[in-house]
Amino acid sequence: MHISEGVLSGPVLISGAALAVVGTGIGLKKLDYDQIAKAGMLSAAYFVASLIHVPIGPANAHLILNGLVGLLLGWGAFPAILVALILQGVFFQFGGITTLGVNTIIMALPSVLSYLLFGRIVQKASRTAATAAFACGFLSVLLSGLLVGLALVFTEENFLKVSGIIIAAHIPVMIIEGIVTAICVAFLRKVWPEMLPGYPG
Repeated sequence: MHISEGVLSGPVLISGAALAVVGTGIGLKKLDYDQIAKAGMLSAAYFVASLIHVPIGPANAHLILNGLVGLLLGWGAFPAILVALILQGVFFQFGGITTLGVNTIIMALPSVLSYLLFGRIVQKASRTAATAAFACGFLSVLLSGLLVGLALVFTEENFLKVSGIIIAAHIPVMIIEGIVTAICVAFLRKVWPEMLPGYPG
């Protein structure tokens, strides 16, 4: 769901960069020393998961995992996703350097919102946790799609139809992300529950 170079207007690029700097600053401040290894692993997982791209207009559809990254890192998702996006832009030309700020907001902001909405619920009863985890994965991709649409519409109103196509094309990805997130949360609840937010221990 990266937005390519040369698509967005200057004001949108500058606004995205400024917001990404703020979010990354908050993320680095809240990222404990003990979480650095976890952040590195999740950044690598995000990097690998989004290598396979299906082009859709000015953006791409791919597995994202930003809901899971947000669930496990909270605000730390900002620096983790930023690093992955930099590497993707440099090595594979996915997205780009000028769109780095906007793409970081598109991916990381829904991660943080998912953490705030569902972080405490994943430690509850199994069925409730599974539902929350699915919603976390689904909603994070939906919100990312909406942010892509907003970035495009603020650049040019004629992009409204393209924005709708991008969101519709990601519906299967939303469902897959929800399932993958639910499976990962169920696994972590059994083998490593302290990785999840709200762990009582």
